[in-house]
Amino acid sequence: MKRNILLPILILVIGIGGGAALFASRDVVEIRPPEIPPPLVRVTTIHPHQVQLTVTTQGTVTPRTESTLVAEVAGQIKTVSPAFANGGFFEKGDLLLTIDPRDYEVAVSQAQVQVAQAELAISREKEESNIALQEWERMGRGLPNDLVLRKPQIAQAQAGLEAARGSLHRAALNLERSRIRAPYAGRVRSKIADVGQYVGPGSVLGRVYAVDYAEVRLPIPDQDLAYLDIGFDYRSQKVAKHGPAVKLHAKFAGQTHTWEAHIERVEGEVDPRSRMINLVARVEDPYGQIEAGTRPPLAVGMFVTAEVLGKTVENVYSIPRSALRPNGTVLVVTNDRLFHRTVELLRKDEEEAIVSAGLSAGDQICLSPLDMVVDGMSVRSQVTSEAEARLGGLK
Repeated sequence: MKRNILLPILILVIGIGGGAALFASRDVVEIRPPEIPPPLVRVTTIHPHQVQLTVTTQGTVTPRTESTLVAEVAGQIKTVSPAFANGGFFEKGDLLLTIDPRDYEVAVSQAQVQVAQAELAISREKEESNIALQEWERMGRGLPNDLVLRKPQIAQAQAGLEAARGSLHRAALNLERSRIRAPYAGRVRSKIADVGQYVGPGSVLGRVYAVDYAEVRLPIPDQDLAYLDIGFDYRSQKVAKHGPAVKLHAKFAGQTHTWEAHIERVEGEVDPRSRMINLVARVEDPYGQIEAGTRPPLAVGMFVTAEVLGKTVENVYSIPRSALRPNGTVLVVTNDRLFHRTVELLRKDEEEAIVSAGLSAGDQICLSPLDMVVDGMSVRSQVTSEAEARLGGLK
């Protein structure tokens, strides 16, 4: 019985003693504050380089000249050229339509007769004047007057000859006007008159436009003129032959194509509603086929995106737009510490900012978004190339 009581007590004493021994032999734990590593940021090392500024805009292709063909004489249309159809091409001087010329051919013949009669009349008067002078010298005294020499009659015959020649010229013009010729190399926009139709002076025959070059009106904000090498137009100033180069891009048949152009002129007004200025780009031979034959013609009415090449600037820095802070500064990492740097922007768009002052070659620009920034705070850097920074932004 005593053995049953002493055994649990002995086990308890041994356990307490073992616990005390373990507690006495424990290691001393040193309490330290938690270590917070500096934030990891992406940086890129910048270098100055040369940049050509561009201005991007949009516009619609229009013909440089568009005309309405109108009949100048009356008559029935006898012939129509195959080129005189909607979308047809023609060259300058091509015969497009013919109005019945018979009445005008008769008028030319009649006018030629009148000219011959007038020439005969003036020859007769001159001969009679010579005869009158000879008779006066044989019988008269003193100097003969103009009436004796038939000078008024000669002047009247001369006037009649001029009138007859004028009538012949008018008849020849009407005959020529019965043949409608192309005023320039172009294309038919719409055909209105056709064979057998009677037309009178002023009747509309069709509408055509020139194809030697096309124009595109490109609206831009007035502040963007600072990026382009375009001077102001003043009165009595000679206009420059060519302005800045332009690249036109358009999608057609599922593919994007490019055409070369240049700024021809700046329109003389500022749009009162949009406050935009219109540049006019000129595209030479928009319907010409290139050697490969894969690019479509730059058709009238096509919507294009234009990239106007502007001034070239030296010693500037291109950084991602997302690296800009709201207060016009960027974050620069120096010796693993972060600092604000005020910069001067030359230009910025949705993806890129061009800095003209405030940075130096070799500076490391922070690309990571940080909510709380204190000048001098420690950071860890992960270097990203300039190309990756421009392409990837802050991804």
